Amino acid sequence: MPNDKKLTRDIIIQYITQKYATPPEHLWKKFPNYIVFRKQSNHKWYAIIMDVPKSKLGFNDDTVVNILDIKCPPDLIGSFIDNKAYFPAYHMNKEHWISILLEELSSSDNNIFNLIDLSYELI
Repeated sequence: MPNDKKLTRDIIIQYITQKYATPPEHLWKKFPNYIVFRKQSNHKWYAIIMDVPKSKLGFNDDTVVNILDIKCPPDLIGSFIDNKAYFPAYHMNKEHWISILLEELSSSDNNIFNLIDLSYELI
């Protein structure tokens, strides 16, 4: 993936569906762009993609952005939170989940894919 290409929800969906054969689930009619990924063996969530106003992440801006919430070991969460690309989890347990602002990362950032893999393993 090219370094200058922004990370998008489509790239995340492609990665997850190819690596884990996990189909994206649209669980809420009210939020048609929210996509949940569950581990097939136990049906637990390991990732959710949402489009939310930036104000939900603490910005003074209501521009809608794509975020990825993934499970993360509590001892690692603090090392990722930078309030630029990585945030305390929106709408999930902040002790075990983080939110990632996709637009702030490039598609060549392997860290995000490693974190998705870790989330999958934690579930």
